[in-house]
Amino acid sequence: MTTEQQSPENESALITVRDLWTRFDEFWIHREITFEVRPGESLVIIGGSGSGKSTLLRAMIGLLRPERGDVVVGGLDVMRSSEPALYELMRRVGVLFQFGALFDSLAVWENVTFGLQDRKLSDAERRRVASEKLKMVGLRGVEDLLPGQLSGGMKKRVALARAIAHDPEILFCDEPTSGLDPVMSDLISELILQMNERLGVTTVTITHDIATAYKIGDRIAMLYDGTILVCDTPDGIRATQDPIVRQFIEGRAHGPIRGEVAEETSTPGPGGRAG
Repeated sequence: MTTEQQSPENESALITVRDLWTRFDEFWIHREITFEVRPGESLVIIGGSGSGKSTLLRAMIGLLRPERGDVVVGGLDVMRSSEPALYELMRRVGVLFQFGALFDSLAVWENVTFGLQDRKLSDAERRRVASEKLKMVGLRGVEDLLPGQLSGGMKKRVALARAIAHDPEILFCDEPTSGLDPVMSDLISELILQMNERLGVTTVTITHDIATAYKIGDRIAMLYDGTILVCDTPDGIRATQDPIVRQFIEGRAHGPIRGEVAEETSTPGPGGRAG
């Protein structure tokens, strides 16, 4: 079996992260992170600002190379595969970026179908796909508008339509409700939940919004002090007596929630190395 064909140890897992260590210069961001995501599951990763949630997502989609560990997505060893293999993997993956990452100079329909350009579809076919996906996220008649003509919530929905335009097997969402009011946040959460259920995608969502986590997560993992502190169902998280988890989910500021980058300076690395 070649590296690019490597499967996870647990064949039932679509995503496997095992013993992951990541650092920036002398700062250790992640230590011994291990978890799995099963096909069709919605896993939500929560944690305080600066805890490394978005960095973990970038490692999972091959945009960042950790110091050590294994990341296997859809049977592909992300850390050790060639660029062509990673490109093929991304054809199976949709990503909803934190700030939408829409192209200001392109119309909405062009943004939604930007990732389909290599499929040699006609403009008419691309517009049809765009309209279909926009309808799925509750938008109609916006195909010819520019992103600058949209509200923040509409931009998020266009970005979600783009993330699912190629019918992905896996959907990664980075802070999907960031910067939105509570009503629009709930709408985006509902749309992600629908994508998971209607399209059968496996979803990994990074968020600090506990309401979003409860709504869309089959399981919730909390990233704390560089590692996964707990991973449980929403009911399990609600019922936990762990003081760190309770502090986060209740939004209390009685003492610091650690896990900030600056606090990793003295953390030993793999093999006992200090950061």
